Amino acid sequence: MKKTITVRGITLGEGVPKICVPMVGTSIHQLIEEANYLKTLDLDVVEWRVDFFEHVEQIEKVEAALKEIRAILPETPLVFTFRSAKEGGEKEISTAFYFELNKAITETGLIDIVDIELFNEENDVKALIEAAHAQNVYVIISNHDFHGTPLKDEIISRLCKAQELGGDLPKIAVMPASTADVLTLLDATTTMNEQYADRPIITMSMAGKGVISRLAGELFGSALTFGAAKKASAPGQVAVKELRSVLNLLHTSL
Repeated sequence: MKKTITVRGITLGEGVPKICVPMVGTSIHQLIEEANYLKTLDLDVVEWRVDFFEHVEQIEKVEAALKEIRAILPETPLVFTFRSAKEGGEKEISTAFYFELNKAITETGLIDIVDIELFNEENDVKALIEAAHAQNVYVIISNHDFHGTPLKDEIISRLCKAQELGGDLPKIAVMPASTADVLTLLDATTTMNEQYADRPIITMSMAGKGVISRLAGELFGSALTFGAAKKASAPGQVAVKELRSVLNLLHTSL
């Protein structure tokens, strides 16, 4: 029996894939503006991409901004993500600070889910998962390949590794060079979902070619899809309104 995950009344892993919208403001002022705008959208989850934030290297300023975001979005599931430069993020920080920042934020009681990148020292990842779970924070274990689409078995292997480490939501995003690459990602998602996953998974093929993967998650087995508000945080994100309409259309057809 596959587990589902319920965060603030939103259940991942059943029915229509849930819509997550990233916040990409660089200043507290922009983030407050963005959070107020997100309140008006039909979304399920918000992700704060803190690597866009100008004061990300000062934990107390990150916490202050987080308090502002949470005050505006008190009932919305909130994901905290520092995306490293090697995986498509905005900034490079030391590995030590990456773990220090994530651990400090899981202890604030202000976030529901933290994103930890798979390709780090295994013991560090496990320790951070343990710290997050101790605070009742769920964990996305993620991998982003902006250079290409790995073979099907490799995609499955990375998702299985994320699951074995104890991640609640294994996630992979890959870059297609061809339609065949998109099919590889969808095929890997289906196989992972049907044969190996005991929890919700998140997968996507990026850019224009991969848009179908952001829309058809319910059919292939991806539990969460990322939509854009004003500015996309990754190539291929669809505007929230259009995304909701297509997800509902596919859901009623299945």
